[in-house]
Amino acid sequence: MIEIRFHGRGGQGAVIASEMVAVAAASEGYDVSAFPYFGVERRGAPVTAFTRLDRRPIRTKCQIYEPDYVVILDTALLETVDVLAGLKESGVVLVNTDKTPADMKAILKTDRRVITVDATAIAIRNRLGSSASPIVNTAIVGAFARISGLLSLESTKKSVMDLAPVKKENNAQAAEDAYNETKEE
Repeated sequence: MIEIRFHGRGGQGAVIASEMVAVAAASEGYDVSAFPYFGVERRGAPVTAFTRLDRRPIRTKCQIYEPDYVVILDTALLETVDVLAGLKESGVVLVNTDKTPADMKAILKTDRRVITVDATAIAIRNRLGSSASPIVNTAIVGAFARISGLLSLESTKKSVMDLAPVKKENNAQAAEDAYNETKEE
């Protein structure tokens, strides 16, 4: 079973991102489960979302405590949330930042594989949200498809088109841009 934990803030689309990954994976034959965890339910509050993928039926219904992937939509969360808690030894961290993977690895103080994508710049370029509050989820989903190798770009873009509430073409383009612009050491 592949377990993914998303960390974001209310309004950034972490919950929808987890659902988009699940829908894309389901279209590729995976059994899936996706659900959120909310603390204080307000815009800007920390949000955690979870996605599980497996080729066998998923019976586990709890939060993900030992993820294979951690996806960070907002680096400001690093000051208040232990985003790497429980990450498996072979785990991978995907971070929305303009910093290099090596810089983020040092900031996170981890020896895990760290991959970055400037989802904020991609969202702004594709006019998703505002420049003060860009919606980065579809770019993150495209980057996740690239780094995981679990999802094709085609199924990812289709799930984005199916689930994006507005600007479907812009969101699909953001996913493709991030797929192509993801950086790894």
